[in-house]
Amino acid sequence: MIARPPIKHTPMMQQYLRIKAEYPDMLLFYRMGYFFELFFEDAKRAAQLLNLTLTSRNKNSVNEIPMAGVPVHATENYLAKLLRLGESVAICDQISGPATDKGLVERKVTRVVTPGTVIEDELLQPSRDNYLLAVYPARQEVGLAYLDLSSGRFILQTCHCIEEFESELAVYNLQKF
Repeated sequence: MIARPPIKHTPMMQQYLRIKAEYPDMLLFYRMGYFFELFFEDAKRAAQLLNLTLTSRNKNSVNEIPMAGVPVHATENYLAKLLRLGESVAICDQISGPATDKGLVERKVTRVVTPGTVIEDELLQPSRDNYLLAVYPARQEVGLAYLDLSSGRFILQTCHCIEEFESELAVYNLQKF
């Protein structure tokens, strides 16, 4: 095997990698002008899930970096689809602009969207209830608290056995994320 020297990334990719390291289990939407870009494995996953074109930086080099992007103006549509698929997304915005900064534009995560915490109307599915469930196991019973994010309805309940608990999850069509 031939040893290759470590890849030297551009300052922008170094910034991306630092931010991505803080959100390893989420897709990172990284703002670059009018697009949110995804890189490496995030790009491959998003391309597959969202039917995006997978391209690359440094094409045809040993340091090729897979990438895919979504237009900023269409972000909510893509987020809604990812949430329905059980994905979580960290949104990394430009918090300064090229006009005010010399060199690298400063970026930081300004929003984290997960299937279990989304409350924005445009991201919820209007044709069905959107429940948030809390479970509290206590001795031989299980306490449940449901909140329907669509209507604000709140339900408290106690299940006395595992079968009753599983039945309740089925009734409300709850999924674990």
